[in-house]
Amino acid sequence: MTALRPEREDLYGGERPYESSGGARPYEPSGGAQPYGGRRPDPATAPLPPVDEETMALRIPEPGGGESVRPSAASSASAAAGVTPGGRAARRRAAKRRGGRRRAGAREPATASSSPSASSASSASSPSSPSSSFSSPAERGPQRPLTRVEARRQARLRRPSPATRASRAIGEVFITTGVLMLLFVTYQLWWTNVRAHAQAGSEASQLQDDWASGKRNPGVFEPGQGFAILHIPELDVAAPIAEGVSNKNVLDKGMVGHYGEAPLKTAMPDARTGNFGLAAHRNTHGEPFRYINRLKAGDAIVVETQDTYFVYKVTSTLPVTPPSNTSVLDPVPPGSGFTGPGRYITLTTCTPEFTSKYRLIVWGKMVQERPRSKGKPDALIE
Repeated sequence: MTALRPEREDLYGGERPYESSGGARPYEPSGGAQPYGGRRPDPATAPLPPVDEETMALRIPEPGGGESVRPSAASSASAAAGVTPGGRAARRRAAKRRGGRRRAGAREPATASSSPSASSASSASSPSSPSSSFSSPAERGPQRPLTRVEARRQARLRRPSPATRASRAIGEVFITTGVLMLLFVTYQLWWTNVRAHAQAGSEASQLQDDWASGKRNPGVFEPGQGFAILHIPELDVAAPIAEGVSNKNVLDKGMVGHYGEAPLKTAMPDARTGNFGLAAHRNTHGEPFRYINRLKAGDAIVVETQDTYFVYKVTSTLPVTPPSNTSVLDPVPPGSGFTGPGRYITLTTCTPEFTSKYRLIVWGKMVQERPRSKGKPDALIE
């Protein structure tokens, strides 16, 4: 049986030929012949021994269809493959050095192997562009972490400028102001009406219950105390009438106020002569007088008290007058068309709508006084 022979290992890692533990020398041709002119051949460049077809050892295939590998070709192949000659320790040291060079090379741009023209163009444009010193994650490579300086620079770039922060603050102020205004308008136009209607309805029900039980007798009433109910059938209005024209105690609760306090004191409905003056909101807080501008001559206005229905008919309207014109509440108001004392009614409210700059006046004259024991008047039945 043919013994196993060592193969050349310089092509696999640059190690020297296998040496036995007994210190056997490398293979030499038989007969003591010295090839290459009597010089001892270099183990790295020495030709391979003749191939024994019966051996089971591994062999390097001969390139070129069985031709022998020339020493120069083998050396160039090992150099091209990056194989480091020497033992295992030498290969480890070479591998560590190659790894360090790879990590250092990864920090350089990936386009280092591009054309000279592209490299010169990028180097020429890099000083003029501030953002060229910062590369995207794809250009830096997935394995390269950011340095502290680069991380700080990118954080400063992501940080909004003072102008951006100011614009955001102003925008937030505008949005907040708009939301607050919307809530205020909703409160004024919707919620005040809901609350005032509930309060006025409760007051009217309580007033009728007191009339039925005899708790409220006709006479002088306290400010804010309800004593009658106003009906305007044409506008489908039914609201309690309270003493006084205070916003907090009367008008804002959805009730109609009676001018019963000096210096704007007016007569009560049961007076033999005089002007029964009333006031109410046109917008918000129940808005019972919102559409009195639609009243026309002949429309009925009914005042219901504990014992009597007082029926008035609209006679005239004053569309606009200043709030200081208190003469509209006189016993015989000027401009109303009345020529002498009588039993009149005056409705006052603000105009135009949603403002309190002027006043709208509606006058009427009593045409019927009907006891409650006889039932409702025709104006409330039709």
